[in-house]
Amino acid sequence: MRFSNTFLDEIRDRVLISTVIGRRVTWDRRKTNVSRGDYWACCPFHGEKSPSFHCEDRKGRYHCFGCGVSGDHFRFLTDLEGLNFPEAVQQIADLAGIAMPQPDPQMEKREKERTSLQDVMEMATQYFQDQLQSANGAKARAYLRDRGLTGRTIETFRLGYAPESRNALKEYLAGKNVPREQIEACGLVRHGPDIPVSYDYFRDRIMFPILSSRDKVIAFGGRAMAPDAMAKYMNSPDTELFHKGQVLYNFSRARRAAQAAGDKRQSGTLIAVEGYMDVIALYQAGVENAVAPLGTALTDNQLDLLWKVTPQPVLCFDGDGAGIRAANRAADLALPAIKPGRSVSFALLPDGKDPDDLVKNEGRAPFDRVLSEARPLVDMVWQRETAGSVFDTPERRAELDARLKQIVSVIADESVRYHYQQDIRNRLGAFFNQASGGGGDRRQNFQRNNNNAGAGRKGGRGGPQQGGSTVAGAMVESGTAGSARLNQMLKLSSQSRPALRETVLALTIANHPQLLLDEYDEISSVDFENKELQRFWSSLLSIVGGLGVKLSVEAVRDGLVADGFADLLSSMTQQVRNARLWTATEEADPQDALQAYRQTRALHSRNKELRWQKMELQREIAELEGGEDERGEILLRALLEIQNEITRLEAQEAIIDGFGVLSGRVKGAAVSH
Repeated sequence: MRFSNTFLDEIRDRVLISTVIGRRVTWDRRKTNVSRGDYWACCPFHGEKSPSFHCEDRKGRYHCFGCGVSGDHFRFLTDLEGLNFPEAVQQIADLAGIAMPQPDPQMEKREKERTSLQDVMEMATQYFQDQLQSANGAKARAYLRDRGLTGRTIETFRLGYAPESRNALKEYLAGKNVPREQIEACGLVRHGPDIPVSYDYFRDRIMFPILSSRDKVIAFGGRAMAPDAMAKYMNSPDTELFHKGQVLYNFSRARRAAQAAGDKRQSGTLIAVEGYMDVIALYQAGVENAVAPLGTALTDNQLDLLWKVTPQPVLCFDGDGAGIRAANRAADLALPAIKPGRSVSFALLPDGKDPDDLVKNEGRAPFDRVLSEARPLVDMVWQRETAGSVFDTPERRAELDARLKQIVSVIADESVRYHYQQDIRNRLGAFFNQASGGGGDRRQNFQRNNNNAGAGRKGGRGGPQQGGSTVAGAMVESGTAGSARLNQMLKLSSQSRPALRETVLALTIANHPQLLLDEYDEISSVDFENKELQRFWSSLLSIVGGLGVKLSVEAVRDGLVADGFADLLSSMTQQVRNARLWTATEEADPQDALQAYRQTRALHSRNKELRWQKMELQREIAELEGGEDERGEILLRALLEIQNEITRLEAQEAIIDGFGVLSGRVKGAAVSH
């Protein structure tokens, strides 16, 4: 029995390949990453003691690095269990809960017709390629040459030319005995009851074949050569083979490139750009994993195609107004469908530039820099709703709050929606505090007041263990005692030396000031809790900014000593050496220093974020009305989870403070202690 490709794809999509294989093997717990759909086992096809058999749910494929076997769901069953193909299909269809198709003469006829139509499209592709290389195609060849495309690239993408004629292609295909009905069914001619004589759909255009996921030509895009053409680009009409909103240009080739990168343990993703020429120019520059929608905004079906290959595709848009609007539409499209481990990021090109412009003169490096600055989805939403607006009144702030809540509410996955809500709350708190002119002191005072109120409502509800030795522990104590203890601890804390992570952040830049110039936006915005470090940081920024070309470690240190920070510098240096955090010292290699700085900054930001979340939860607990016991329990559990993570972070820092290890590269000589 012959099965349609649509039916086989459906049961593949419904049944994970790990489900099929997992019934016959035992997954290795150390190498397997279930959350990523990445599985390892000892190969069932040959005897081995260490797992070299690998399967990935995202690709729906398996491969053994020992004996070389590979295949999909059906191949696994036919090769391992000796089933014939229909029997293998039957087993997986049963797992998917899909009934096997009954013999359908009409369906088999349609499949044959589809195959015939693909043959016609292949003939048309070859015709267009030949025309490009003929005398008729001289102008088109010149255009492609001016765009910087090589002969190899033109051949790879099978670019062609449709002559300026109403019937050249139609007559060519008729001469090959292709029936009129098939020419019309392929969308190669315009026809209909109001058109007495059909004529070629594409005329005087550079032709871009559009391939299916199985590398069959199913449609064309055409770029007009005449400057006064009514449409610069146009695509084939929808046909039995082609539905525009369900296809991405270059998808099959880009998927292979992304999967090959994943097999090499590199970052395998897909990049969605705006047009055919962007894809082709990037490919020629070495970026082979780019795709493009077909002249329209990205559709949900196209987004699903991207997610079948990668959990986080990069959507690349022009940085002008139209590009930003397109990015925002894509953000709205993606939000309802994101899940744990499935999202999108956004790379915005410099205003007035497209990918073709970036790679034409300098190769892929400028485009890679754009990709490295890709923003997560939540950043795009936040930027859109806050940029260029003033929130100087309670009403305007409330309006922003309500709008963001409404936007986030469309996320279908409950867990992701919760974390988006938390992230938005954190951003709003920091944003409103900044907008009202408040600094760190105001936010800390606000936090203290709300922490005491929240803790008072929490008494007797079985919250986190009390009586701990940290400020966080005092925050959840009830009543006056908790408030007094909190104030006492805050006073003591302000008199103590800086926390180790704050010392690392400040001293790394003092010892490697060039990093501040290279990564100014990221580094200059750090917010210190220790008052002395706040003054130190302000002085450091001023000194580095004033030195210009005279910047050096010695000049920065002299400036800090002149500003009265000699003792603090000595104390911080001793602190990091005691902890053996060599990356914060002057002797560390700058790249190691930057990497360690970023890790420490992430820890620092996470700690502040958790404390802000804790304050928000305590505020919500304090505002609960009677009869909301169930919601109160949920909030208390969330508060406990956050408190536990804060405790883990503080414990991690304590361990680092006492038992650091000296390792890594240094400039010239080993770090002395």
